[in-house]
Amino acid sequence: MDGFEVTEAGEVRSMLSSFVEYASTPGEEAAVVAWFERRLDDWGFETVTWEADASVLAGHPSFPDDPAEIDVDGRPSVAGVFEVGDPAAGRTLVLNGHVDVVPAGEGSWSSPPFEATWVDGELTARGAADMKGGLVAAVFAARAAVERARESGLDGRVVVEAVAGEEEGGIGAGMAALESPYAFERDACIVAEPTELACVTAVEGSLMGEITLEGRSAHAATRWRGESVLDHFERVREGLRAFERERDEAVTDARYERFPIKWPVNVGTVRAGEWASSVPAALSAGVRVGVAPGETVAGVEEALRERLRLVADADAWTREHPPGFERDGIQFEAAAVDADEPVVGALRGAMQAAGLDDEPRGATYGADSRHYVAAGIPTVLFGPGSIDQAHFPDETISLSEVRAAADVLADATVAFLANE
Repeated sequence: MDGFEVTEAGEVRSMLSSFVEYASTPGEEAAVVAWFERRLDDWGFETVTWEADASVLAGHPSFPDDPAEIDVDGRPSVAGVFEVGDPAAGRTLVLNGHVDVVPAGEGSWSSPPFEATWVDGELTARGAADMKGGLVAAVFAARAAVERARESGLDGRVVVEAVAGEEEGGIGAGMAALESPYAFERDACIVAEPTELACVTAVEGSLMGEITLEGRSAHAATRWRGESVLDHFERVREGLRAFERERDEAVTDARYERFPIKWPVNVGTVRAGEWASSVPAALSAGVRVGVAPGETVAGVEEALRERLRLVADADAWTREHPPGFERDGIQFEAAAVDADEPVVGALRGAMQAAGLDDEPRGATYGADSRHYVAAGIPTVLFGPGSIDQAHFPDETISLSEVRAAADVLADATVAFLANE
Protein backbone atom coordinates (compact mmCIF):
# COMPACT_ATOMS: atom_id res chain seq x y z
CA MET A 1 0.00 0.00 0.00
CA ASP A 2 3.05 2.31 -0.28
CA GLY A 3 2.06 5.64 -1.76
CA PHE A 4 -1.64 4.81 -1.92
CA GLU A 5 -3.97 7.78 -1.95
CA VAL A 6 -7.69 7.41 -1.28
CA THR A 7 -8.47 9.89 -4.07
CA GLU A 8 -6.85 7.74 -6.81
CA ALA A 9 -9.55 7.93 -9.47
CA GLY A 10 -8.49 5.14 -11.82
CA GLU A 11 -8.55 2.35 -9.24
CA VAL A 12 -11.82 3.55 -7.74
CA ARG A 13 -13.44 3.69 -11.17
CA SER A 14 -12.11 0.27 -12.13
CA MET A 15 -13.47 -1.43 -9.03
CA LEU A 16 -16.83 0.26 -9.30
CA SER A 17 -17.13 -0.69 -12.99
CA SER A 18 -16.49 -4.37 -12.23
CA PHE A 19 -18.75 -4.33 -9.17
CA VAL A 20 -21.91 -3.12 -10.93
CA GLU A 21 -21.61 -5.69 -13.71
CA TYR A 22 -22.66 -8.42 -11.28
CA ALA A 23 -26.46 -8.81 -11.41
CA SER A 24 -26.58 -9.38 -7.65
CA THR A 25 -30.35 -9.31 -7.22
CA PRO A 26 -31.82 -10.94 -4.07
CA GLY A 27 -30.75 -14.58 -3.92
CA GLU A 28 -27.99 -14.04 -6.49
CA GLU A 29 -25.31 -12.49 -4.28
CA ALA A 30 -22.85 -15.41 -4.05
CA ALA A 31 -20.81 -14.58 -7.17
CA VAL A 32 -20.28 -10.93 -6.30
CA VAL A 33 -19.44 -11.80 -2.68
CA ALA A 34 -16.77 -14.24 -3.91
CA TRP A 35 -15.38 -11.51 -6.18
CA PHE A 36 -15.41 -8.99 -3.34
CA GLU A 37 -13.62 -11.45 -1.06
CA ARG A 38 -10.88 -11.91 -3.65
CA ARG A 39 -10.39 -8.16 -3.84
CA LEU A 40 -10.13 -7.92 -0.07
CA ASP A 41 -7.57 -10.74 -0.06
CA ASP A 42 -5.54 -8.98 -2.76
CA TRP A 43 -5.38 -5.83 -0.62
CA GLY A 44 -4.26 -7.65 2.52
CA PHE A 45 -7.50 -7.75 4.48
CA GLU A 46 -8.10 -10.75 6.74
CA THR A 47 -11.45 -12.06 5.46
CA VAL A 48 -14.40 -13.44 7.39
CA THR A 49 -17.46 -14.99 5.75
CA TRP A 50 -20.81 -16.07 7.16
CA GLU A 51 -24.24 -17.23 6.08
CA ALA A 52 -27.48 -16.46 7.85
CA ASP A 53 -29.43 -19.04 9.86
CA ALA A 54 -33.14 -18.76 9.06
CA SER A 55 -34.14 -20.19 12.45
CA VAL A 56 -32.19 -17.41 14.20
CA LEU A 57 -33.62 -14.65 11.98
CA ALA A 58 -37.16 -15.98 12.52
CA GLY A 59 -36.87 -14.93 16.16
CA HIS A 60 -36.23 -11.32 15.12
CA PRO A 61 -39.23 -8.97 14.71
CA SER A 62 -38.08 -7.84 11.26
CA PHE A 63 -38.51 -11.29 9.75
CA PRO A 64 -41.34 -13.79 9.23
CA ASP A 65 -41.90 -16.19 12.12
CA ASP A 66 -41.58 -19.21 9.83
CA PRO A 67 -37.93 -19.94 8.90
CA ALA A 68 -39.12 -21.51 5.65
CA GLU A 69 -40.22 -18.04 4.51
CA ILE A 70 -36.70 -16.60 4.88
CA ASP A 71 -34.43 -17.29 1.91
CA VAL A 72 -30.87 -17.67 3.21
CA ASP A 73 -29.42 -20.52 1.13
CA GLY A 74 -26.35 -19.65 -0.92
CA ARG A 75 -26.35 -16.02 0.25
CA PRO A 76 -23.02 -15.42 2.01
CA SER A 77 -21.72 -12.15 3.40
CA VAL A 78 -18.05 -11.22 3.70
CA ALA A 79 -15.94 -8.81 5.72
CA GLY A 80 -12.35 -7.68 5.49
CA VAL A 81 -10.48 -6.88 8.71
CA PHE A 82 -7.39 -4.71 9.09
CA GLU A 83 -5.65 -4.56 12.49
CA VAL A 84 -3.25 -1.83 13.54
CA GLY A 85 -0.94 -1.63 16.54
CA ASP A 86 -2.42 -3.50 19.49
CA PRO A 87 -5.99 -4.00 18.24
CA ALA A 88 -7.27 -5.08 21.65
CA ALA A 89 -6.13 -1.76 23.11
CA GLY A 90 -8.01 0.32 20.54
CA ARG A 91 -11.41 0.72 18.98
CA THR A 92 -13.04 -1.28 16.21
CA LEU A 93 -15.00 0.51 13.49
CA VAL A 94 -17.15 -1.27 10.91
CA LEU A 95 -17.78 0.28 7.48
CA ASN A 96 -20.85 -1.53 6.17
CA GLY A 97 -22.62 -1.85 2.85
CA HIS A 98 -24.87 -4.29 1.02
CA VAL A 99 -24.10 -6.07 -2.25
CA ASP A 100 -27.67 -6.92 -3.26
CA VAL A 101 -29.59 -4.73 -5.70
CA VAL A 102 -33.20 -4.60 -6.77
CA PRO A 103 -34.13 -6.07 -10.17
CA ALA A 104 -33.94 -3.87 -13.27
CA GLY A 105 -36.20 -4.12 -16.32
CA GLU A 106 -34.07 -3.29 -19.35
CA GLY A 107 -36.99 -1.75 -21.24
CA SER A 108 -37.03 1.29 -18.97
CA TRP A 109 -33.25 1.91 -19.14
CA SER A 110 -31.34 3.91 -21.74
CA SER A 111 -28.35 1.53 -21.35
CA PRO A 112 -28.00 -2.09 -20.14
CA PRO A 113 -28.54 -1.94 -16.36
CA PHE A 114 -25.77 -4.40 -15.55
CA GLU A 115 -23.13 -2.80 -17.72
CA ALA A 116 -20.98 0.07 -16.49
CA THR A 117 -21.88 3.10 -18.63
CA TRP A 118 -19.69 6.15 -17.96
CA VAL A 119 -20.53 9.63 -19.27
CA ASP A 120 -18.67 12.73 -18.08
CA GLY A 121 -17.54 11.11 -14.84
CA GLU A 122 -20.96 9.66 -13.98
CA LEU A 123 -21.72 5.95 -13.84
CA THR A 124 -25.12 4.58 -14.84
CA ALA A 125 -25.88 1.02 -13.72
CA ARG A 126 -28.16 -0.82 -11.32
CA GLY A 127 -26.65 -0.57 -7.84
CA ALA A 128 -24.40 2.39 -8.68
CA ALA A 129 -25.96 4.46 -5.90
CA ASP A 130 -27.74 1.76 -3.86
CA MET A 131 -25.19 0.95 -2.76
CA LYS A 132 -22.14 -0.34 -4.56
CA GLY A 133 -20.73 3.18 -4.82
CA GLY A 134 -20.85 3.43 -1.03
CA LEU A 135 -19.15 0.06 -0.55
CA VAL A 136 -16.35 1.02 -2.93
CA ALA A 137 -15.89 4.25 -0.98
CA ALA A 138 -15.71 2.20 2.24
CA VAL A 139 -13.00 -0.11 0.85
CA PHE A 140 -10.75 2.72 -0.29
CA ALA A 141 -11.40 4.65 2.91
CA ALA A 142 -10.33 1.64 5.00
CA ARG A 143 -7.14 1.17 3.00
CA ALA A 144 -6.15 4.81 3.36
CA ALA A 145 -7.17 5.00 7.03
CA VAL A 146 -5.17 1.93 7.99
CA GLU A 147 -2.05 3.28 6.31
CA ARG A 148 -2.39 6.57 8.16
CA ALA A 149 -3.24 4.84 11.46
CA ARG A 150 -0.10 2.72 11.24
CA GLU A 151 2.03 5.77 10.48
CA SER A 152 0.52 7.49 13.54
CA GLY A 153 1.02 4.50 15.84
CA LEU A 154 -2.70 4.04 16.53
CA ASP A 155 -4.33 0.88 17.85
CA GLY A 156 -7.54 -0.73 16.67
CA ARG A 157 -9.36 -2.44 13.83
CA VAL A 158 -11.13 -1.39 10.66
CA VAL A 159 -13.72 -3.77 9.21
CA VAL A 160 -15.28 -3.47 5.74
CA GLU A 161 -18.49 -5.46 5.61
CA ALA A 162 -20.26 -6.48 2.38
CA VAL A 163 -23.57 -8.08 3.31
CA ALA A 164 -26.32 -9.88 1.42
CA GLY A 165 -30.06 -9.47 1.60
CA GLU A 166 -30.47 -5.87 2.80
CA GLU A 167 -33.38 -5.39 0.40
CA GLU A 168 -35.10 -8.35 2.08
CA GLY A 169 -34.84 -7.12 5.63
CA GLY A 170 -31.11 -7.29 6.27
CA ILE A 171 -30.27 -10.98 6.10
CA GLY A 172 -26.48 -10.64 6.32
CA ALA A 173 -26.40 -7.68 8.69
CA GLY A 174 -29.20 -9.05 10.84
CA MET A 175 -27.30 -12.29 11.32
CA ALA A 176 -24.05 -10.46 12.08
CA ALA A 177 -25.85 -8.37 14.69
CA LEU A 178 -27.57 -11.32 16.36
CA GLU A 179 -24.58 -13.69 16.29
CA SER A 180 -21.30 -11.90 15.62
CA PRO A 181 -19.03 -13.66 13.09
CA TYR A 182 -16.02 -11.95 14.68
CA ALA A 183 -13.76 -12.88 17.58
CA PHE A 184 -13.78 -9.27 18.80
CA GLU A 185 -16.26 -6.61 19.88
CA ARG A 186 -17.47 -3.88 17.51
CA ASP A 187 -17.48 -0.37 18.94
CA ALA A 188 -19.30 1.49 16.17
CA CYS A 189 -20.44 1.29 12.57
CA ILE A 190 -20.89 3.60 9.59
CA VAL A 191 -23.29 2.36 6.90
CA ALA A 192 -22.39 3.88 3.52
CA GLU A 193 -25.95 4.20 2.20
CA PRO A 194 -26.57 6.98 -0.36
CA THR A 195 -27.07 10.02 1.89
CA GLU A 196 -25.79 12.69 -0.55
CA LEU A 197 -22.75 13.09 1.75
CA ALA A 198 -25.02 13.98 4.68
CA CYS A 199 -24.85 12.70 8.25
CA VAL A 200 -27.95 10.57 8.85
CA THR A 201 -28.49 9.66 12.50
CA ALA A 202 -32.07 8.37 12.25
CA VAL A 203 -33.79 6.01 9.83
CA GLU A 204 -37.50 5.45 9.57
CA GLY A 205 -39.10 2.09 10.07
CA SER A 206 -42.04 0.65 8.18
CA LEU A 207 -45.04 -1.51 8.89
CA MET A 208 -45.90 -3.71 5.92
CA GLY A 209 -49.19 -5.53 5.69
CA GLU A 210 -52.40 -6.33 3.86
CA ILE A 211 -55.82 -4.83 4.41
CA THR A 212 -58.74 -7.05 3.42
CA LEU A 213 -62.39 -6.20 2.83
CA GLU A 214 -65.44 -8.40 2.40
CA GLY A 215 -68.51 -7.48 0.34
CA ARG A 216 -71.30 -9.43 -1.35
CA SER A 217 -71.32 -10.51 -4.97
CA ALA A 218 -74.22 -10.05 -7.38
CA HIS A 219 -74.78 -9.96 -11.12
CA ALA A 220 -73.77 -6.62 -12.60
CA ALA A 221 -77.27 -6.26 -14.09
CA THR A 222 -78.65 -6.17 -10.54
CA ARG A 223 -75.68 -4.68 -8.77
CA TRP A 224 -77.92 -3.09 -6.15
CA ARG A 225 -78.34 -6.58 -4.71
CA GLY A 226 -74.59 -6.76 -4.02
CA GLU A 227 -72.21 -4.92 -1.72
CA SER A 228 -69.22 -3.60 -3.60
CA VAL A 229 -65.93 -3.63 -1.69
CA LEU A 230 -64.72 -0.74 -3.83
CA ASP A 231 -67.17 1.67 -2.20
CA HIS A 232 -65.97 0.62 1.24
CA PHE A 233 -62.34 0.78 0.16
CA GLU A 234 -62.80 4.45 -0.74
CA ARG A 235 -63.71 5.07 2.89
CA VAL A 236 -60.69 3.05 4.02
CA ARG A 237 -58.44 5.16 1.80
CA GLU A 238 -59.90 8.35 3.23
CA GLY A 239 -59.26 6.96 6.69
CA LEU A 240 -55.66 6.17 5.81
CA ARG A 241 -55.10 9.68 4.45
CA ALA A 242 -56.49 11.15 7.66
CA PHE A 243 -54.29 8.76 9.66
CA GLU A 244 -51.24 10.01 7.76
CA ARG A 245 -52.14 13.69 8.25
CA GLU A 246 -52.75 13.27 11.96
CA ARG A 247 -49.50 11.36 12.51
CA ASP A 248 -47.58 13.97 10.54
CA GLU A 249 -48.78 16.64 12.96
CA ALA A 250 -48.60 14.65 16.19
CA VAL A 251 -45.31 12.73 15.77
CA THR A 252 -42.45 15.22 15.64
CA ASP A 253 -38.71 14.90 15.11
CA ALA A 254 -36.54 17.87 14.11
CA ARG A 255 -34.45 15.64 11.82
CA TYR A 256 -37.52 15.08 9.63
CA GLU A 257 -38.99 18.57 9.36
CA ARG A 258 -37.65 19.05 5.82
CA PHE A 259 -39.91 16.30 4.45
CA PRO A 260 -43.40 17.22 3.14
CA ILE A 261 -44.70 13.95 4.60
CA LYS A 262 -42.66 12.60 7.51
CA TRP A 263 -44.34 9.25 8.07
CA PRO A 264 -45.91 8.25 4.72
CA VAL A 265 -48.82 5.84 4.44
CA ASN A 266 -48.80 4.22 1.01
CA VAL A 267 -51.23 1.80 -0.63
CA GLY A 268 -49.03 0.00 -3.11
CA THR A 269 -51.25 -2.78 -4.44
CA VAL A 270 -55.00 -3.32 -4.76
CA ARG A 271 -56.67 -6.52 -5.93
CA ALA A 272 -60.45 -6.76 -6.15
CA GLY A 273 -63.16 -8.63 -7.99
CA GLU A 274 -63.21 -11.61 -10.30
CA TRP A 275 -65.33 -10.64 -13.30
CA ALA A 276 -66.54 -7.44 -14.97
CA SER A 277 -70.12 -8.66 -14.79
CA SER A 278 -69.99 -9.32 -11.05
CA VAL A 279 -70.06 -6.96 -8.09
CA PRO A 280 -66.62 -7.25 -6.45
CA ALA A 281 -66.99 -9.09 -3.16
CA ALA A 282 -63.38 -9.27 -1.93
CA LEU A 283 -60.46 -6.88 -1.86
CA SER A 284 -56.91 -6.96 -0.58
CA ALA A 285 -54.57 -3.97 -0.50
CA GLY A 286 -50.87 -3.91 0.32
CA VAL A 287 -49.98 -1.00 2.60
CA ARG A 288 -46.77 0.48 4.00
CA VAL A 289 -46.87 2.79 7.04
CA GLY A 290 -43.86 4.84 8.12
CA VAL A 291 -42.61 4.28 11.68
CA ALA A 292 -40.86 7.21 13.38
CA PRO A 293 -37.71 6.93 15.51
CA GLY A 294 -38.87 6.25 19.05
CA GLU A 295 -41.91 4.31 17.84
CA THR A 296 -42.24 0.56 17.37
CA VAL A 297 -43.77 -1.36 14.51
CA ALA A 298 -46.13 -3.00 17.02
CA GLY A 299 -47.28 0.37 18.34
CA VAL A 300 -47.97 1.75 14.87
CA GLU A 301 -49.79 -1.45 13.95
CA GLU A 302 -52.14 -1.01 16.92
CA ALA A 303 -52.79 2.60 15.91
CA LEU A 304 -53.56 1.49 12.35
CA ARG A 305 -55.96 -1.19 13.58
CA GLU A 306 -57.73 1.41 15.71
CA ARG A 307 -58.14 3.64 12.64
CA LEU A 308 -59.61 0.74 10.67
CA ARG A 309 -62.04 0.12 13.57
CA LEU A 310 -63.19 3.75 13.38
CA VAL A 311 -63.74 3.41 9.62
CA ALA A 312 -65.71 0.21 10.18
CA ASP A 313 -67.93 1.77 12.86
CA ALA A 314 -69.08 4.49 10.47
CA ASP A 315 -71.06 2.12 8.23
CA ALA A 316 -73.62 -0.60 8.92
CA TRP A 317 -72.05 -3.11 6.50
CA THR A 318 -68.47 -2.74 7.75
CA ARG A 319 -69.61 -2.85 11.35
CA GLU A 320 -70.74 -6.40 10.58
CA HIS A 321 -67.87 -7.12 8.16
CA PRO A 322 -64.93 -5.06 9.45
CA PRO A 323 -61.73 -4.67 7.41
CA GLY A 324 -58.93 -7.02 8.41
CA PHE A 325 -55.21 -6.38 8.64
CA GLU A 326 -52.30 -8.83 8.65
CA ARG A 327 -48.59 -8.13 8.64
CA ASP A 328 -46.93 -9.21 5.44
CA GLY A 329 -43.29 -10.19 4.96
CA ILE A 330 -40.46 -8.03 6.25
CA GLN A 331 -40.88 -5.31 8.87
CA PHE A 332 -38.41 -2.49 9.47
CA GLU A 333 -37.99 -1.02 12.94
CA ALA A 334 -36.90 2.61 13.15
CA ALA A 335 -33.44 3.34 14.56
CA ALA A 336 -31.51 6.36 15.77
CA VAL A 337 -28.13 7.14 17.26
CA ASP A 338 -27.35 9.95 19.67
CA ALA A 339 -25.44 12.86 18.14
CA ASP A 340 -23.02 12.69 21.10
CA GLU A 341 -21.73 9.23 20.16
CA PRO A 342 -17.99 9.24 19.33
CA VAL A 343 -18.58 7.77 15.86
CA VAL A 344 -20.97 10.61 15.01
CA GLY A 345 -18.48 13.15 16.34
CA ALA A 346 -15.67 11.63 14.28
CA LEU A 347 -17.81 11.69 11.14
CA ARG A 348 -19.01 15.24 11.68
CA GLY A 349 -15.48 16.45 12.27
CA ALA A 350 -14.34 14.89 9.00
CA MET A 351 -17.32 16.41 7.20
CA GLN A 352 -16.56 19.86 8.59
CA ALA A 353 -12.95 19.56 7.42
CA ALA A 354 -14.26 18.72 3.93
CA GLY A 355 -16.58 21.73 3.92
CA LEU A 356 -19.77 19.67 4.16
CA ASP A 357 -22.92 20.45 6.13
CA ASP A 358 -22.62 18.13 9.13
CA GLU A 359 -26.04 18.76 10.69
CA PRO A 360 -27.57 15.38 11.65
CA ARG A 361 -30.58 14.41 9.55
CA GLY A 362 -33.23 11.73 9.39
CA ALA A 363 -34.07 9.48 6.42
CA THR A 364 -37.52 8.19 5.51
CA TYR A 365 -36.13 4.82 4.37
CA GLY A 366 -34.97 1.87 6.44
CA ALA A 367 -31.41 0.55 6.59
CA ASP A 368 -29.26 -2.19 8.08
CA SER A 369 -28.18 0.31 10.74
CA ARG A 370 -31.23 -0.70 12.77
CA HIS A 371 -29.79 -4.19 13.35
CA TYR A 372 -26.56 -2.82 14.78
CA VAL A 373 -28.28 -0.16 16.88
CA ALA A 374 -30.51 -2.88 18.34
CA ALA A 375 -27.36 -4.88 19.18
CA GLY A 376 -25.91 -1.92 21.09
CA ILE A 377 -23.50 -0.82 18.33
CA PRO A 378 -23.79 2.95 17.66
CA THR A 379 -24.35 3.34 13.92
CA VAL A 380 -24.60 6.34 11.61
CA LEU A 381 -25.21 6.59 7.85
CA PHE A 382 -22.96 8.46 5.41
CA GLY A 383 -22.31 7.77 1.76
CA PRO A 384 -22.23 9.00 -1.84
CA GLY A 385 -25.21 9.16 -4.16
CA SER A 386 -28.86 9.94 -3.65
CA ILE A 387 -31.76 7.80 -2.47
CA ASP A 388 -33.65 9.49 -5.32
CA GLN A 389 -31.59 7.31 -7.67
CA ALA A 390 -32.21 4.07 -5.77
CA HIS A 391 -34.56 1.53 -7.38
CA PHE A 392 -35.02 3.85 -10.40
CA PRO A 393 -34.17 3.32 -14.08
CA ASP A 394 -30.84 4.83 -15.18
CA GLU A 395 -29.53 4.78 -11.60
CA THR A 396 -26.49 7.08 -11.59
CA ILE A 397 -23.64 8.13 -9.31
CA SER A 398 -20.76 10.56 -9.70
CA LEU A 399 -17.20 9.24 -9.43
CA SER A 400 -16.16 12.48 -7.76
CA GLU A 401 -18.78 11.95 -5.04
CA VAL A 402 -17.59 8.37 -4.41
CA ARG A 403 -14.05 9.69 -4.01
CA ALA A 404 -15.22 12.52 -1.75
CA ALA A 405 -17.07 10.01 0.43
CA ALA A 406 -13.95 7.84 0.65
CA ASP A 407 -11.90 10.85 1.80
CA VAL A 408 -14.40 11.73 4.54
CA LEU A 409 -14.77 8.12 5.67
CA ALA A 410 -11.00 7.73 5.87
CA ASP A 411 -10.66 10.88 7.99
CA ALA A 412 -13.56 9.80 10.22
CA THR A 413 -12.03 6.34 10.69
CA VAL A 414 -8.66 7.73 11.74
CA ALA A 415 -10.32 10.21 14.11
CA PHE A 416 -12.41 7.41 15.66
CA LEU A 417 -9.39 5.18 16.18
CA ALA A 418 -7.47 8.12 17.63
CA ASN A 419 -10.32 8.79 20.07
CA GLU A 420 -10.50 12.41 18.88
